[in-house]
Order: sequence, then structure tokens, then C-alpha cells
Amino acid sequence: MHGAGNDYIYVNAMQERISDPSALAVKLSDRHFGVGSDGLVLIMPSVTADFRMRMYNSDGSEAEMCGNASRCVGKYVYEKGLTTKTSLTLETKAGIKMLNLKIEDGLVSSVCVDMGGPILQPSLIPVVFSGGEAIRVPLLIDQVNYEVNCISMGNPHAVLFTSDIDALDLPELGPKFELNQIFPKRTNTEFVEILSLEHARMRVWERGAGETLACGTGACAVLVAGVLTGRLNRKAVIDLRGGSLQIEWNPENNHVYMTGEAVMVFEGEILNIQE
Repeated sequence: MHGAGNDYIYVNAMQERISDPSALAVKLSDRHFGVGSDGLVLIMPSVTADFRMRMYNSDGSEAEMCGNASRCVGKYVYEKGLTTKTSLTLETKAGIKMLNLKIEDGLVSSVCVDMGGPILQPSLIPVVFSGGEAIRVPLLIDQVNYEVNCISMGNPHAVLFTSDIDALDLPELGPKFELNQIFPKRTNTEFVEILSLEHARMRVWERGAGETLACGTGACAVLVAGVLTGRLNRKAVIDLRGGSLQIEWNPENNHVYMTGEAVMVFEGEILNIQE
């Protein structure tokens, strides 16, 4: 399945037992010798929510949260008859998220995810920064000064506003942000081009996966950073390489809402897999 081109392999782990999901994620995510994906998502039972999601990047590392994957989980559990609810809760390593499903002709056409409030305290993102909010923080990389805006949406993000994002060499530049010493748990990095107060474009270098076509939590972080720096309104469309997401930061409850598609690409059975 994919959300805006951010594709994962989804396993119904209420029926299947995966002994080493980290190793399996590496094997199956390989686009030449495996199925090919940005990672592996397990859909599991939960004692605190309707369902639980565990998500592994293509390098085998486990992520706290994935906005695009959470939408796909909502589509899967509804269309497979695992629930009849159109509003349901999903347990993640970043807490419980609320999913609201839009149904058309019995199928889930889009999902709105309540992502909760952004985390701006540096120690909780985490980012090594001695001030208050880590907004407009100078960062020197390869003798070039960048200005980063650090936000967590359950996972860490560094947002950079720049121009001509299509010309950036992300395989060269991305790891230098991801692995920078100011990010003790590494970071996802968004490179953003502002089009108007209600429209932006972004490319993303995801921690543990490299450049992907979309990142839901990253789009949320982009909107928050845009609001805090006066570049975006509280509701905007964020264009990613794989599609667009509608993001809104509600001033009344401080929650960020993400709305976008969830698409089933194909189903299959893997036989004799060697974890």
C-alpha cells in the first residue's frame, strides 16, 4: 500500500507471527531482491486502542510513527472487515492516534489523522540546543550555513526552507543532516520551497530509508515550521513527490491534522521466506 507514494509492505500480524521484523524489513524492502518498499508495517492487536501499528524502515530500524502508514492501516482494517468503525484509534510508539475514514462506495477514499500536538522542546525532539524552541537554528554543513527548524511529530524532523528543491542532491546532502551530532536519534530532513501562504513543496530525506516520495509526519512538521517562521498559514496544501497532503494546525487544541489518500497496490503471499 502507499500514501502519496510512501510505500510499505503491510502484514496482518494478528494472523501472522513475525519473529524478527527488523531483519524481515531489510530483506523484503530491497527493490531488486525483495518485494520493494520504504519499509515494513505490522498491523497488530492493542489493549489500549482499536489496533496497534509497528513500523520498520528499510534499514531495519523501528520508527516511532508514520503518518502515511497510519492512513493505510485505517484503510486495511476497514476494507478487510476487521472493524466497522469509521473513527478508530491506533496505538503507535508515538502514542495513540485518531483516524477518521472517508468512505465512498464501501471503500476508504481518504483518511484524516489527528497527529496530536507538535513537540517543540529540544530535549524531547531530541536535538542538542541550549535555547527554548529550536527554530531558525544555524547549522554548518560542508562549510555552508543552513537554518533548520526542529520539531517532533512523534519522530524528529529538521525543516529547511530553501529554493529550487529539485536541484538538490539529496543522496549526498541528506545523510549529513540525518547523522549530524546535534541529532542524538538521527533526524528526518525536509527541504521546502514556499509557493504561497497556503501552498508549499517539499522533498524529504527519511531517517533509515533515504529519500522517499512522501512523509506524513514531515509534512506536518513543515506546516508547523512554516507557521512559526511566518511563511505559512495554519492550513495549507503540502506537495510531495508522490502526491499532496492537506495539513491543518488547529489553534484551539494545538493538534495537527493530516488528510490524504491511502492506496492498495497489490496483495500477495510470500512463501518460504528466510528471516
